[in-house]
Amino acid sequence: MARPAKGRVEIDRKRKNPPFVLRFQAYGNRQYVKLGTEAQGWTWDRAQTELENVLVEVRRGIWKPPEPEPQSARIAGEDPLFHKFASTWFEDNKGEWSENTRLDYQWQISRHLLTFFQNHRLSQITIAEVDRYRAEKVREAERLNKALVAWRERVEDAEDPAERRKLAQERPPRALSAVSINKTITRLGQILEVAVEYELIPRNPARGKRRRLKVSKPAPVWLDSAEQIEALLDAASALDRHAAVKGGVRQKGGLVYRRAMLATFVFAGPRISELTALRWRDVDLAGNRITIGKSKTDAGMRRIDLLPALRDELTSYKAQAPDTGPNAFVFPSATGTQRLGENIRPHVLGKAVQAANKALTEAGQVPLPDGLTPHKLRHTYTSILVALGVDPGAVMDQLGHADAGFTLRVYRHGMRRDPIAKRRLRRLVGGTSSEGISGSEAEALRNELRELQNQLALVSRAA
Repeated sequence: MARPAKGRVEIDRKRKNPPFVLRFQAYGNRQYVKLGTEAQGWTWDRAQTELENVLVEVRRGIWKPPEPEPQSARIAGEDPLFHKFASTWFEDNKGEWSENTRLDYQWQISRHLLTFFQNHRLSQITIAEVDRYRAEKVREAERLNKALVAWRERVEDAEDPAERRKLAQERPPRALSAVSINKTITRLGQILEVAVEYELIPRNPARGKRRRLKVSKPAPVWLDSAEQIEALLDAASALDRHAAVKGGVRQKGGLVYRRAMLATFVFAGPRISELTALRWRDVDLAGNRITIGKSKTDAGMRRIDLLPALRDELTSYKAQAPDTGPNAFVFPSATGTQRLGENIRPHVLGKAVQAANKALTEAGQVPLPDGLTPHKLRHTYTSILVALGVDPGAVMDQLGHADAGFTLRVYRHGMRRDPIAKRRLRRLVGGTSSEGISGSEAEALRNELRELQNQLALVSRAA
């Protein structure tokens, strides 16, 4: 039996005159239907009634999407301004995107493309103008980076706490990286490709690699050993203990969540959006699996097998969490709502890395790798699966990868890992401390390593 059609009424407050809109599933696709504004006589009750009528038609299989207004009626003239064309393109397509994608595209268009191209007619956006936009963004990034360095020096020189707080509010905007500049050019090309299809311009001036900045590929970053993972999780535990002792106003999301959250990144590899959307009904501790029912890709809809270490972490975390009802978020905000993913990197991972590096440095050990992000912890999970001997296809399934490229690169790296390090990582994942490997075990592993090195030497000489 097919699932009953469901939907909801919203008010699109992103617009100047917010209209009531309907969001619902129909025929396997997400649908977005704009109704009207209060000035046009629409009310919440009227919109709710319209939603009920639409869902009845969907269930009967007779509902049809409203016919879009002809393009010629919405864009005046044969050579419209980019501002008009881009705005129309965004409004026409935003119902097909996820919330995060919509916000990202809106920021790229309004903050960057429109500030440069808004008064250009489509015919005036030439290859030379696209290159000029790219050059202007590079100069802007250089100015902002210099301003950021100067601001940091002022903060370091400030001794008065009040002055430091004031300076904190004056932080310059973050400069766009080469990758982000290229993304705005990609968005420009996506918009202009539609103009080509409508025969408003003869060619797309934003197409081609020569319009993009050359981006150097950064070295891969992830936690590569049991010692590094333990250092990060131990630091998160220390932050949790500090929060519990400090107390304060009762939070519906609880005060002790950092270790469990980072353990979930490391031992399950969810994307940030997947982790923030995770509810307790998706976590089956008895069945040893997590269900990802909402993801950015079709491949991302998956079930993740719970590693023993993560099952232990989540079991302990659930025992003290304020709300573990089926619909409660696993890692909610302080008010119990879905947590903002953008806050996890600075306020959870960033502070844990800082505390871990301090402890490692004091112990005379190497700090964690630079550039660690929640997504790099996802890469760590890939490395863990490789160390456990999981084949590349199964690794892709657990990660929700549609492309095997990165999976195979990490797989090749993991297969070259020191056998002793592999054993320690397996012990950690299995819920057993990596400490306390016996002398006989260590000697056996060293022999295994020497044998492997001898085999590699023979292969090298034969080649």
